[in-house]
Amino acid sequence: MFTVHHLNNSRSQRVLWLLEELELPYEIVHYQRDPQTSLAPASLRAIHPLGKSPVVTTQDGLTLAESGAIIETLIERHGNGRLAPAAGSPEAMRYRYWLHFAEGTAMSPLLLKLVFDRIETSKMPFFAKPIAKAIAAKAKSAFINPNIANHLNYMEAELGKSEWFAGDAFTGADIQMSFVVEASQARGGLDAKRPKLMAYLERIHARPAYKRALERGGPYALLN
Repeated sequence: MFTVHHLNNSRSQRVLWLLEELELPYEIVHYQRDPQTSLAPASLRAIHPLGKSPVVTTQDGLTLAESGAIIETLIERHGNGRLAPAAGSPEAMRYRYWLHFAEGTAMSPLLLKLVFDRIETSKMPFFAKPIAKAIAAKAKSAFINPNIANHLNYMEAELGKSEWFAGDAFTGADIQMSFVVEASQARGGLDAKRPKLMAYLERIHARPAYKRALERGGPYALLN
């Protein structure tokens, strides 16, 4: 039995999905973001010192953090050949690459865009507002938006080579990449101009395990 310490509208949704795909038993402890800051509650620090989600705990005292590490560990220990390509295959190399690309490269500009979008709309003294908005707009136009577009073009081209990110079979790399693609649709400009990525979203959202995870996890604002 696994316990998923699940923060609303977060990367932990994909851990629920993984557990559903592997048909492993789990329970959920729900945490809600602060409505003003969007930060996780301090109570999560009792589970992991950084106070972030996802965190998975087991009955034998194991604590797992970081989405990629959780995905790799659970598939290695409980996959029984599912959700990962054969070791040493070309697909295995792609699988490992996309597991790391998701957080190592793709999420950084998306997070920066979220931060600078909020700077533009935050309350502040009237005399500071034009300066803050100008800085935010410049950062987005000069660096953030071009990087997001570059990443999206790259992912679109890679999905032109195979149906899934690691190859012709669905793997844990697709679970890891799901948050990136969903965040890109929510705030990164992903739309019908990149049809392969949009079709990818349709495929993952149609998976029964994805739907079961969504039912158990609760509202997921990234889908809005």
